[in-house]
Parts: sequence; C-alpha cells; structure tokens
Amino acid sequence: MNASGQPMTHRRHLLVGLLFLHAMNTFMDRICISTASDLIMSDLDISQQMMGYVFGVFAVSYALLQVPAGWFADRYGPKKALLIVVGFWSSFTALTGAAWNWVSMLIVRFFFGAGEAGAFPGATRAVFNWVPSKERGLANGIFHSGGRVGAALSLFLMPLLIRVVGWRWTFVINGAIGIVWATVWLVWFRNHPKDHPGVNEAECEYIESGIQDELTVDEKVPFGLIITSPNMVLAMVQYIASNMTFFISLTWLFPYMKSQWGEGAEVYTPIPLILGMIAHWSAGGLVNFLYGKGFHVASRRVPAIMGFSLGVIGLLLSTQMAESTPVAFILSFSMAIFGVEMTIAPSWTFCMDIGGRKTGAVSGTMNMLGNLGSAASAVLFPYFVAHITIPFLAETTGNANSFFVFAAFLNLVAILCWIFMDPRKPIDTSVPKEKVRLRVIFMLGTIAVLFVLLTIYKTFFLK
Repeated sequence: MNASGQPMTHRRHLLVGLLFLHAMNTFMDRICISTASDLIMSDLDISQQMMGYVFGVFAVSYALLQVPAGWFADRYGPKKALLIVVGFWSSFTALTGAAWNWVSMLIVRFFFGAGEAGAFPGATRAVFNWVPSKERGLANGIFHSGGRVGAALSLFLMPLLIRVVGWRWTFVINGAIGIVWATVWLVWFRNHPKDHPGVNEAECEYIESGIQDELTVDEKVPFGLIITSPNMVLAMVQYIASNMTFFISLTWLFPYMKSQWGEGAEVYTPIPLILGMIAHWSAGGLVNFLYGKGFHVASRRVPAIMGFSLGVIGLLLSTQMAESTPVAFILSFSMAIFGVEMTIAPSWTFCMDIGGRKTGAVSGTMNMLGNLGSAASAVLFPYFVAHITIPFLAETTGNANSFFVFAAFLNLVAILCWIFMDPRKPIDTSVPKEKVRLRVIFMLGTIAVLFVLLTIYKTFFLK
C-alpha cells in the first residue's frame, strides 16, 4: 500500500505473463522447422548440410538485426517495437509454408530471423520500464522460460499437427497465432506503467522507486563503445557459449535422436526444454534471493557459474552415451541444457544493470553475438558429426561427441568470463573516441586472425 493506504495493483505481473506467451510464440515458430525438417528435405530435395544452412541463416539474420532492433525499442518504445516485429516475423512464419526450393526457403527464413531479432530486446526494454530491480531476476526467468515451454510443446504438438494438415499449413497456423498476440499487445500494453489505466498510483510509485537511475546510461552511446566495453565483451563471449549449447536442442536434436537410436527416440527431445524451463525459474528466483540479501554481484555471478559448471559436466557425460540408450543420453544432455539455461536470467539482468535506459541496445548487442554462436552451431553440428574426432573423448565420427567436447570447452571459457563480469560497472561513456576506435580495430583484428588460423587448420591439418 502507499501512504494513503491504497492497495497496490499488480499489472506488472500481467506484463510478465504476456511476455511469457510472447516467448512461447517466438520459440514455437522457431522449432516448428526442426520437427518438419525430414519432410521439408524430402519435398524440396534439400540435403542435410543444406538444411543446416537453413537452420543457420535464421540465426545469422536474427543476430545481425539485434542491435538495430534494440536501438529501435529504446528510441520508440517497446509497444511499437514488438507490434512491428511480431507482425513481420509472423508473416514470414506463414510464408515458410510457401517455399518451393532451398533458395526460397533460405530467403524466407532469413527474413523470419530478421523479424524475430526484435523479440527479446524489445521485451527486455518493457521489463526494464515495468519491473523494479529487485524483481527482475525472476521476471526475466519467467519471461524467458516461455520460450522453452513453447519449444517443448512444439516437439509434442507440431508432429501431430503436421500429420493432420501437412507441414505447409502448420507454418500458416503458427503465423496466425503471432498475429493474435500482437493484437492483444496493441490493445493492452503501454510503454510506461503510469500511462496504463489499470496501474494505480501505489504500483507506479513501487515500480519507479525500484528502478535504479544511478545505474542508468542516459546519453547517446556509440555502438563501438558498447561492443568494446570490457563488461560487454565478457557478456558476449559467455552468451556465445550458452547459445552454442542450447541451439542444438532447437535444431539438430530431434533428427539426431532419430538417426542415432531409430524411429521413436525423438519422443524424448522435449525433456531438455522442460528442464530448461525449470532452470529459468530456479535461476531467476536465486538471482532475486541473493539480490534481496544485498549480494548484487553474487546474485548475477553465482547462478551463471553454477549453470555453466553443470553444462560442462552434462556435455562431457553426453560423450559417454553414444553407445548407450536414448534415455541415458537425453538425461546427460538435459543436465547440460539445464545448466546453460540457468545463465539466461543473470545474463539479461546483467544487461539491465550496465545498460540502464539503453537496455534494448545493450541486450541486443549481447544477443547478437550469442546468436552468431547459434548460427555456427547449426552449421558446425553436422560437420562435427561427419568429420571431427578428438582423442579419448570423441575418437570416431558418426556421433556428436566431438561437438559436445567443443561446447564443454566454451562453457569453461564462460565460467572465466563470469568471474570478471561486474554488474556494478555501467558502460563508461567518458572513454575518448580515439580509444574506442582502437578497441574496435583490435577486436576486428582478433576476429580476422582467428578466422585465418581456422582456415589454415582446416586446409592443412584436418583430414
């Protein structure tokens, strides 16, 4: 209650629930193509490696448009941002059903990814405007867990729907669901709680008093400064590791289970996603609990380090299950997914800590690099299965052991990143332009060197 004794409304909780449904819709549209991949490859005469490019092109466009989408949400507000992007990607979800060859499929999925790029930066900006700092961990956990619920439901429901109406009409139905959500968003949401007719003065005061203005970035921030900020570099690297691991559950896990253990094994593929939902809620609650006890840094760092540690263990255990039962494998892989999903709530809350009123752009930057990792995993997974071996842990091809070892290494790197990430240090806008320019050059140079080294390795050392 406020000073006048007025009971506080709880419309911010309705917002989180609406964003939960938003995340469900987002991932239902993404994973539908995985459940339909066999039929698509057969009908459109697409090879497995080309299907990897179809999976990956979504992640590329999704990643490249993250920052512009985040800037748009910061500039024009999350209401307009999400209304536009949900309508756009829902249209291309429906158009996926009209593809007639691999070229048209690549084009449609590219624009689908471009539309979905604004989904989470826009929603994150809405959370920043509506949810006080001490509630953001759980709010982010609940909101993002909707994606895992949507993906798990898709793995159950989409094969049934495909059998009834075919894979083409299944995409049309998914697109229509997005349009319905966008209509509700248009009618109900306001950019700020004070403008919503259902939010009373007590809730407005509670929300505004809990938004930490002292940790906000209010002036114009160049992209070069954001992407080269030490905190941001660490956030991006750890998010690449998270996405490289998780994205397999949305793309190759369904067909991989069928190919390794036969028809029927794919029934276990929703398990990692269901456990991922639990991880989101658990980690979000832990973030809130530690923050409420006064441990600001630990509230972000501890859940993330715990999560990546579980990711390493689960991935390495998965390498020992190639000759075991599908249940044993899926439980090991589920441990890894549970772990990396624990890192999502602290990661996005961290972006709010250091980004403040530029949360959309900052979270979009992190998500951009993370989803380049997703694109890489979609393309690399079948390549690792067919060609890569690693002594002791992945000595034969034909299974995904080498990819799991690679992902486990990335999870170890992510743990090191979190040791040095500090949510108390917002992006420093006082850095001179010359220093920012040198940072950008150094980053681009490092990426170029890594690319050259990988090319040399593949050309001269990889058999």
